[in-house]
Amino acid sequence: MVIHRIKMIEVLKNYLILLTYFVITTFNLFGQNLPPIQLDRPDQTECPFITPKKYIQIENGFTIENFDKTQKSFNLPSTLWKWGVNEKIELRLITELISEKTNEKTITGFSPITIGFKTSLFEEKGLLPKTSFIGHITTSKIGSKEFQTKFIAPSFRFTMQHTLTNKISLAYNLGAEWNGENALHSWIYTLTTGFNLTNKIGCYTELYGYLPNDKADHRFDCGLTYLINNDLIVDISGGFGLTDKFKNYISLGLSYRFKLIKSKIC
Repeated sequence: MVIHRIKMIEVLKNYLILLTYFVITTFNLFGQNLPPIQLDRPDQTECPFITPKKYIQIENGFTIENFDKTQKSFNLPSTLWKWGVNEKIELRLITELISEKTNEKTITGFSPITIGFKTSLFEEKGLLPKTSFIGHITTSKIGSKEFQTKFIAPSFRFTMQHTLTNKISLAYNLGAEWNGENALHSWIYTLTTGFNLTNKIGCYTELYGYLPNDKADHRFDCGLTYLINNDLIVDISGGFGLTDKFKNYISLGLSYRFKLIKSKIC
C-alpha cells in the first residue's frame, strides 16, 4: 500500500512539473486579442462554444469523488484536449489518470481514452439558444488493463445556452451515454446558471443527473472561476448527490489555450 501511494504521488508530481513548464514556456504564445477562454468545466454542462481555429485548448481537473463510505475515486487528473479545426468544428480527446479505492483495495491507471468532436449548429437569436452537438466514443482497450471494458462506449449531447443579461447566462444539456459493459444507456440532463461577478471572477450553480433504466441519480454542484488572462483560467467546484447513488465531490482545475505555430523551413 505504501509503495502504491509513493508511485501515485510520483506520477502526480511529474505531471504537475510538466504542466507548469508547459504553461510557462507557451505563455508568450497566448492570443490576447481573442475573447476570454470558454470552458466545458468546472460544471457538468458542456458549453456550446468552439475552440478558436488553429488553437489547442487543454482543460485539467483534479477531482475527489465519494460515492459511499466504501468507494472513493481520484482523478489525477482528467484532461480534455481540444483542437479548433475551424469556426464550426473542434476535435476532442479525453485522458484520465484514475485511482479508485473500494474498501481496502486501491487500483490506479489510465481509463480508456475518449475521442470525439463538437460542432456548432445554431447561433443565439431571440428565444433560440446558441446550440452545439457533441459526440464521443470511449475506446474499450486503449487504457490500463484494470479499467478496460467489453465494448466501446458512445455518448452524445446537445448543449444550449441563453444570454439573459451581460452578466447572467442560462445553459443546459440533453443527451445519453453508454458504460461499455452492456447495451443499456443513461439519459443525461444538466441545467446551470452562470454569473459574472467581476471581469475576472465567475460563479455558477447547477442541477444535473443521470437517468438509467433503474433508479435516477440527481446531483447539485456549484463553483468559482478566476480568469488570469484571456487564455489562462483556474477553477474550484464541489457538489453532492440528491439521491443515495452519489455522496459528494470536490475539484480543482487549470485550463489554458495556445495557438499552433507553423515552423518555417529556410
